[in-house]
Amino acid sequence: MSRIGIVGTTGWGTALAILAARAGNETVLWSRSDAEANKLQSARENVRLLPGVAFPTNLTVTADADLALGKADVIIVSVPSVTMRQNLRSIRANAAPDAIVVCATKGIEVSSGKRMSELIREELNIDRSRAGVISGPNLAAEIAAGKAASATVAFESDAAAETVQEALNTQLFRLYTSTDVTGVELGGALKNIVAIGAGFIDGVGMGANAKAAFVTRGLHEITRLGVSLGARPETFAGLSGMGDLIATCYSALSRNYRLGQSLAEGLSLKTALSRLGRTAEGVPTTQAAVKLAERYGVEMPIALATHAVLSGSLKPEQAAAALMTRKPQPEVRY
Repeated sequence: MSRIGIVGTTGWGTALAILAARAGNETVLWSRSDAEANKLQSARENVRLLPGVAFPTNLTVTADADLALGKADVIIVSVPSVTMRQNLRSIRANAAPDAIVVCATKGIEVSSGKRMSELIREELNIDRSRAGVISGPNLAAEIAAGKAASATVAFESDAAAETVQEALNTQLFRLYTSTDVTGVELGGALKNIVAIGAGFIDGVGMGANAKAAFVTRGLHEITRLGVSLGARPETFAGLSGMGDLIATCYSALSRNYRLGQSLAEGLSLKTALSRLGRTAEGVPTTQAAVKLAERYGVEMPIALATHAVLSGSLKPEQAAAALMTRKPQPEVRY
């Protein structure tokens, strides 16, 4: 088994730490704060984000980055996208120089339009073959509760992907491998934009037909941008594309879906985020996606409508009407 270091005590980061430990790996969860590390280590659970799920005995929590990452075979990074660079710089001197690094954050940097794995390569100064991603329909609460799930781990190196696959694969968590890092990563990030709209659709009772059409068109839009950025179209029909999109758009466990529901109640974005109490990656990702779409000349009406709602220039119902009255066109265009 491997020695695995987890960067970030988010719900997903904690769930991955629990999963890695259950798979038999020596697992260390790193927190930037001594106070939080001591609290988690003492309680032996993440009371705030995953209450009632006990940590396995082979899972340790520490604020000592060298202890957590210095001898790790695999490092998994799960922090909010807006703090990714800051966190990477915090661990740069401590990360094992030959470790495989897996990005579990589903976001895009707004200022640069770069994917999180690209930031990992830059900030940790590692070869691209050792920087990959894990993504799929992976709601943290269900993973932590031991419910069956699947995901895709993507690296340009088959050997690196297979190392992570072997380390995390269990009877309840099935991992597939891919070499399409761009596609797997973009599917996981961009689906959050669609999830916000799906939550709104359910919140105002627009119906199953409208939601099915919206989610389907959302997948098409995600695929179109992904292909323009070098991803393979078939990746978006897989776990990290359609699979993650379905889970996020149809489950109340999804933060972005719940954000959309709050907007349907007429709440402002600020109030809705305050109610959520956690990061909703769809908000910064929408900003980044709109910039990328403009840069690459990709039509993304759902992203544009969502951006208009989040920025306050359109009410959600106005955005929905705008999408429905667009000029008729062929269904599939890449």
